[in-house]
Amino acid sequence: MAAPRVVNARPTRSKGESETRTRILKDNTIESIAELINNGSAKNIIVMSGAGISTAAGIKDFRSPGTGLYDDLERFNLPYPEAVFNITFFKDNPDPFYRLAKELLPGRYRPTFTHYLLPLLAKKDLLLRSYTQNIDMLERLTGLDEDLLVEAHGSFATSKCIQCHELCDNSHVRKHILKGEIPYCKECKGLVKPTITFFGEVLPERFSTLFQVDFKKCDLLIVMGTSLQVGPFNSLITRVPATCPRLLINREKAGEDMHMGFDFDDKLKYPVQRDALFLGNCDEGVRQLAKLCGWEGELQAMFEAGNIEKRRLKNVQRLNRRARTARIKMKKKSRM
Repeated sequence: MAAPRVVNARPTRSKGESETRTRILKDNTIESIAELINNGSAKNIIVMSGAGISTAAGIKDFRSPGTGLYDDLERFNLPYPEAVFNITFFKDNPDPFYRLAKELLPGRYRPTFTHYLLPLLAKKDLLLRSYTQNIDMLERLTGLDEDLLVEAHGSFATSKCIQCHELCDNSHVRKHILKGEIPYCKECKGLVKPTITFFGEVLPERFSTLFQVDFKKCDLLIVMGTSLQVGPFNSLITRVPATCPRLLINREKAGEDMHMGFDFDDKLKYPVQRDALFLGNCDEGVRQLAKLCGWEGELQAMFEAGNIEKRRLKNVQRLNRRARTARIKMKKKSRM
């Protein structure tokens, strides 16, 4: 849901290149990353995340064969799966996006164990920023300070008319989406779209401004739940200093086929050995990292507290719906 994929060539070593190398990590395991955190070497952590951190919440990722969202879009009779998030296609035929948007609307899902790593890092004053590709807004529901969050591909938080560019009442847009209707601007009757970045659109200004500053300061990069297939987001792993350690938590390896990309197996012989890998689902990887850092109990408590609050809010909403229904019935009776 951003600019087209950016894939760069692997770097090569010239014949006369120096063999002097620096090992930042003792090995390429998550244990080495935990050791850095525990000894105080990581104080400006950036977390990059993709759809894989939300699958445990019940939200499909995009590219998993057979189960990903793109494989599930045949019912919309699209020319190609990504068309549902293509701005040109949307202008001609917004119906497929809005039928899909009904399933993706925030409020149906709750943050996963992995999501709560973000406010925990913030609480410990270790989180420089969280950069997410996700549009589900689950990071916000953890209570993470919005100043620490960059939604690189936008979100459902606001909506704009694509014709006059006026912000639109989000409750009005949500109401239409839930009814399966296409929302239009009250001012100019143009199409209204959530501020999600489609293919063919420029990424949010906040993303473009902050990454140029943040990644220079980063002293530990944690990448979770992304195949690193979409640019320019995927190129961010190359923006940290050459001595910055990097950890990927993902079901499979990613980011190895770009210039200055990951080198988990030390095949490219970079001057600095700094990449670590945890293969598995994100919740498993985050739980392991938290355990190694002595944070597991604290993280579990935050996760459980979040679930309790979610249930409380659902109960309040249910009671409010019942009260509204009762008032409507009373009004109908009084008119009879």
